[in-house]
Amino acid sequence: MIETNGVELCVETFGAAADPAVLLVHGACASMLWWEAELCERIAAAGRFVIRFDNRDTGRSVSYPAGRPGYSLRDMAADAIGVLDALGVGRAHLVGRSMAGAIVTTAALEHPDRVASLTLVSTTTGAADLPPMSAGFLRHVGAGGPDPADPAAVVDHIVGLMRAYSGESPYHDENAVRLIAERDVARTRDFAACLTNHFAIELDAPAGLGDIAVPTLVVHGELDPVFPLPHGQALRDAIPGATLLIMDKAGHELPPPVWDLVVPALVAHTAATGR
Repeated sequence: MIETNGVELCVETFGAAADPAVLLVHGACASMLWWEAELCERIAAAGRFVIRFDNRDTGRSVSYPAGRPGYSLRDMAADAIGVLDALGVGRAHLVGRSMAGAIVTTAALEHPDRVASLTLVSTTTGAADLPPMSAGFLRHVGAGGPDPADPAAVVDHIVGLMRAYSGESPYHDENAVRLIAERDVARTRDFAACLTNHFAIELDAPAGLGDIAVPTLVVHGELDPVFPLPHGQALRDAIPGATLLIMDKAGHELPPPVWDLVVPALVAHTAATGR
C-alpha cells in the first residue's frame, strides 16, 4: 500500500527495479488482477520492472461512495505518475488498456518527462464517426447489474461481462475468468462503488493526441466488440509515428493465446531505458 496524491493505492511489482519500468494501467472497474500475474512475470523475465496497481475504486485501493467518486480522469493520470514517485521511478513505459488509454495519454501529455513510451491496448480516440459497440455487447450491458451485496451474483456478472467483452473470439476462457473474478470480489473494498464510479467521473482528458511525442504502440483485437478494429486504426493514425499490432481472433481482452505475440512486441517497443 502506498500514499500518493492524498489517497491510498495498492501496488505490486515484478522483476528487478534496476530494469526499465513498465507501468500497467487497467480500465473501467478493473483491478490490477486483470493484468494476470503470469503475464507480468513473462514481461519481467524479458528484463522489465513491471508495475501493476489498483485504480481508485478497485481492489484494495481507496474507495468512494457509490455514484459519488469525487475525482476525475486527470486525477487517475496523476495517480499513475504518483505510483512512479512512490517507487522512485523517474521515467516509465506506460501501458493503458480500454478506458486507461485515456489515462496514460493524459499522463504523457501532462508529464512528458516521466513517460518513455505508450502502449495503448483495446482503446479508442473517442471520435463520433467510428463504428459503434456491437449489438450483442450492448444487449448484455443493457441488462442491468447485480446486487453488489451478493458476492456470487457479482462474480457471475463479471464472468458474463468478460464473455461479452470477448465477442466472437475463440480465446475466451470462462474458468480462468471466474477464478480471477472470485479473487477480485473477495479483495475489493466496495463493489457497488467499483461497478459504478468510473462511469461517473469527469472525463477531463486534454485534447491533442497529435501532440503525443513519445513512441506509441497500439494493440487491438481483430474482433473487439466494444471498440471495433477501426478504433485502433484511427488511434494509430491520430498519434504521430504510432504503429498498430492487430491481435488475430481476439476481442476486447488480452488473452493468453496472444501473449506470444504481444509480449515480444512490448519488450521491443520498450527497449529504450525508461528510468
